[in-house]
Amino acid sequence: MTPQIPPSWVLRHPHRPFIALHLPLAAQVPVYIGMGLEGPPGDPVLAGVGVLAALALQLRHSLAASRGARPAGWPWTLAALLLLANLPLWWLATQWEAVAVFALASIVMLLRGPARAAAAVAQVLHPAALEVTQMVRDGSTTVPHALLLAVYPVLALTVFGGALVAGARLVLLLDELEATRAELAAAAVGEERVRVSRDLHDLLGQSLSAISLKGDLALRLLVKDAGAARAEIESLTGVARDALRDVRAITRDELAVSLRTEIDGAAALLGAAGVDTRLDVAALPPLSGPAHDALAWAIREGTTNLLRHSEAGTCAITVSRDGGAVRLEIVNDGVRGVAGPGSGLAGVAERARAASGSSSTAVHDGRFRLSVEVPEEGP
Repeated sequence: MTPQIPPSWVLRHPHRPFIALHLPLAAQVPVYIGMGLEGPPGDPVLAGVGVLAALALQLRHSLAASRGARPAGWPWTLAALLLLANLPLWWLATQWEAVAVFALASIVMLLRGPARAAAAVAQVLHPAALEVTQMVRDGSTTVPHALLLAVYPVLALTVFGGALVAGARLVLLLDELEATRAELAAAAVGEERVRVSRDLHDLLGQSLSAISLKGDLALRLLVKDAGAARAEIESLTGVARDALRDVRAITRDELAVSLRTEIDGAAALLGAAGVDTRLDVAALPPLSGPAHDALAWAIREGTTNLLRHSEAGTCAITVSRDGGAVRLEIVNDGVRGVAGPGSGLAGVAERARAASGSSSTAVHDGRFRLSVEVPEEGP
């Protein structure tokens, strides 16, 4: 079943239906008094003025509670509302009980601890006690019957007061939900920016290095072998087209990498750069998506890192298996110096963690070592 979602305007403006919840309670008081629901009809205008004052105080309390706070000077406004809600009960009885609902809701919203429980019980029992006393005094009914009839005001106050308190809590939750959704959306945008930035760095790093390398090689071959220079230029344009296609795929999050292709491409690119490359990848097993992608991107970044930051003459790419894990190592010489960690190696580490693996780098005796280890999983 599709979950029922509140209308969008409720999510954007939850305070509006919450305020509307107060209005029927306030409107019934002058109507009841004007009709003379209990006793002779009274002045609905005077009753309306009193109810509007109580409504203003209650809305001040309710809107603050819907923000998870208490308004400034709340002890004084609560005391004023309690007096306004309870004193007229002695003359107007049940015609004024709707204002007692406001008082009960404000007690629960503003007070804390034992004081809240004691005040709420007193507020609930006060109208009922007055009603029982009046009926017994008039002799219109027996005490047991009067007590039974008093159950109605107790339930009415509890239900309507609870509705106002629950409405404030609901508005607070909806506001928090909207804020959380905004934070999640911002986080998702940030994560997408990081992904695009990381993929572009790793993708274009090798592609641009290959273009630069092939361009330099073509320039050197122009005076010696025009045919070979032409072949390098054609290969260069092919690399550029592939890079353009991959950039478009990155923006749609559809870029797929192949570990075997990356290994072969790294060997060809390093060979073209004059680096003596040794491959030992016979132990490469079938891998799951995250583990496969982590190693493929590590090959690409390791190759780019070698071409950009070293004067390597030799490079060894090794894949080994040990205890359910696959370990990739790229070792090259010609290190120019110890550099800080760049965004490319940070991307390698991030992808390794996403595959429940790890990565490390080290420089020893002029040789740079990039190690990536991921758990071995079946396809």
